[in-house]
Amino acid sequence: MIGTLYFLALLSSTVAWGHVDLWSEESMRNGTGGGSEDRCTCDAFLPSSTFPNNELVVIVEASVEISHKLELEMGKLEDYETKLIVYSERIIKLTAEIEKVEKNPDAFNDADLDEIKVQIKQVEALIAELQVSIKASTTVFVSLRVEITAMITKLDELEKTYDKNTVLVTRREYIKIQLQLEECERRHQEIFNPNIGSCAHTGVIKVSKPIVSQLNAHLNSGYRFGGWGKDSKPVPDRESMYWYSGYTSASIVDVRFYTNYKNLILRNHFQHHNLHSSWIGSGNNFIIRDNTLYYQINSPFGLAKLNFTTMKYESRVIPKASNKFSYTNSPNQFFDFAADENGLWVTYATEDSSGRLVIGKIDEPSFGLEEEWVTSVYKPGVHNAFMVCGVLYAIRTIDIQTEEIFYKFDTKTKQESYISIPFERFQENYVNLDYNPTDQKLYMYNNGYYVNYHLWFNHTVKATVKPPFVLK
Repeated sequence: MIGTLYFLALLSSTVAWGHVDLWSEESMRNGTGGGSEDRCTCDAFLPSSTFPNNELVVIVEASVEISHKLELEMGKLEDYETKLIVYSERIIKLTAEIEKVEKNPDAFNDADLDEIKVQIKQVEALIAELQVSIKASTTVFVSLRVEITAMITKLDELEKTYDKNTVLVTRREYIKIQLQLEECERRHQEIFNPNIGSCAHTGVIKVSKPIVSQLNAHLNSGYRFGGWGKDSKPVPDRESMYWYSGYTSASIVDVRFYTNYKNLILRNHFQHHNLHSSWIGSGNNFIIRDNTLYYQINSPFGLAKLNFTTMKYESRVIPKASNKFSYTNSPNQFFDFAADENGLWVTYATEDSSGRLVIGKIDEPSFGLEEEWVTSVYKPGVHNAFMVCGVLYAIRTIDIQTEEIFYKFDTKTKQESYISIPFERFQENYVNLDYNPTDQKLYMYNNGYYVNYHLWFNHTVKATVKPPFVLK
């Protein structure tokens, strides 16, 4: 890059600013070329000012340094997100321990109390360190934007005074750096101020590492079938509520509700509903939306829902839905409910579709299907699936530690494509995975453990700060 710039600058010095007479006919005629008729002279008229190569080199070197700083900050953002979740969970668990001490102080000795004090100081130190790091990153963003603005101003001056083509090479490099900075700032905003409910993006581009909360409320890894999460459309005053349902087989027999995450961790439910014996569910891809459980039943084979406000059951049959096509390694997964920013969905397969996955949009008031889309992906080759902003994402297993989002189907455009977004799995087997639009997370029930993931999106919202220049 720098070598190219030197060459262009040298060329500019001899060509761009003045007329050059390479061969002087008058000199040849008059023999002025050193007194010999067989010689000719070359007269070059150069400008009074030469191109400031040193200044351009400084700008190029600065661009490399800024780009390196941005790469470091992008790596820090992922670390911040993981630490925030881990620290918050440690605080919740520590709060629970303190509450136990307050309720029954005689059950704890001095060693127990000293251990709790040590943990409190550790968490305080970790939080203080994280606050300093986040503040430092924000300062770096501001500093880098100032540097970039100053460099672009200098490029403007060079372009006006000297050769436009030479400066343009460097200007393109700074356009790339400015886009990097905007991406870094966007990721920072996405982590600390997520744009919940927005579909102004072109889809999922990354999945975080698994965040493991704890073992289920039964404290039994044998309860490996079930699910957990939040209401995807919470009723008033239940925005912080969590739910859990687990069993030793692929059946849905009851649901527990917790007022908040802390009580989920403490296993202090405020409601526990047992399903009526004639309405026991099957499969594991059930969800709760608008205080209503949506799940699969076998008699009759179809969809069911239970409104926990009215305690009213309803069912619907999808005539063409088949019970011959289930997810990989997941028995009885014939209907998979999902919820996103656009509403309620269900996926299944039919004989007519030859086992290919079918997406159905559910009208919530009538509990009927509004529209259907047939995909090209074979359901038995899929481990699970979820919906985000009307787009289906299908997942398959890569190895004992890795899952991959490998396919997506956009119900708005009816366009499908194969993609590759790998992510880590906590343990080998899982049966429930769903996206929740209220916090833009994936919730997984993994061998009896509560696991969740943060999603990153390719946002298309225009930057709030207008670029100081436009490349033409």
